[in-house]
Amino acid sequence: MAPTSLFKYASQPSTASAASLLTRAITRDDVTHALTPTKEQRTVLIVIGAYVLGILILWNLPYVNKILLPFKLATVALHELCHAAAGLCTGARLRSISITIDPDEGGLTRMSGGKWWCVMPAGYLGSSFLGALMVFAGFNVLASKIVSVIIGVCLLATLIWAKNWLTRVITVLFVGLIVGLWFTPHGAGLRYVVLFMGVMSSLYVLWDIVDDTVRRKVNDSDATKFAQRTHTSSRCCGVLWLLIALIFLVAAILLGLAFLKDDSSLSDSSSGSTNA
Repeated sequence: MAPTSLFKYASQPSTASAASLLTRAITRDDVTHALTPTKEQRTVLIVIGAYVLGILILWNLPYVNKILLPFKLATVALHELCHAAAGLCTGARLRSISITIDPDEGGLTRMSGGKWWCVMPAGYLGSSFLGALMVFAGFNVLASKIVSVIIGVCLLATLIWAKNWLTRVITVLFVGLIVGLWFTPHGAGLRYVVLFMGVMSSLYVLWDIVDDTVRRKVNDSDATKFAQRTHTSSRCCGVLWLLIALIFLVAAILLGLAFLKDDSSLSDSSSGSTNA
C-alpha cells in the first residue's frame, strides 16, 4: 500500500500540470479560432475600413461634407439622450430638458439634480458605447434589426425635446429610412446602414473628444466642466474618455468576430469535424 500511495501522490503534480497545459492549449486554440474571421466577416471588416476612409475624406471636403450632416445630427441626438438617461438613472428631476440640435450649436440638455459625475461623461461615453453596439450588430442581420429598433426609439425620443424644424425633419427621415430598410431582401440594407451609423458615431465621438479637449480647450465642453468639478485637467479627462471610447470600438469588433459567426461557416466547420 505504501508504494502505491507514494506513486499516487507523486503523480498528482505532473497530472495537474499536464491538465493545466492542455487547458491553456485548448483555450488558445479556441480564442484563435473565434477571432479568425469567416468569409462574410472579412467582407464586414473591409466595409468598416471603407466606411472609415470614406468618412475621413468627406469630413474634410467643403460642401461635400454636408452628406454626413444627417449622421452627425443623429450622433449628437444620441449624445444628448445619454446625458438625459444618466440624469434619470441618478435621480434627476426633469423639470426642463431641452435638446437643441443643429449644424452649428450641437446639442444641449437641461435638467436639475442627478449625479454630475455620472451625467457629464455620459454623453461621450454613452454615445461611443451605442456606436460600438451598432458596429457589433453590423456583423449579423438579426442583431442589426434588434439594434435598429433601439436606435429608432432613441431618435424618436429626440422629437419630444427637439427645438428646430431641421432636427425634426432629419429625425423623421432617419427613422423612416430604418423602417424602410427592414423590408430589403434579407435585411442586408439595414445591416450596412446600422454598421455605417456605428462607424460614424464612433469616429464622431473620437474626433469630438480630441477636438474639444486634446487639440484645444472648449470652455463649454463636458470634459472641461468635469475637470472643474474634479480639479483635474480637461485634457486628462479627454484622454481618459478617448481611451474608453477606443476600447468600446475595438471590443465591438472582437466580440463581433467571436460571437456573430455566419451560419454557413458554422455548418462548414461542423461538417469538417464530422468528416475528420
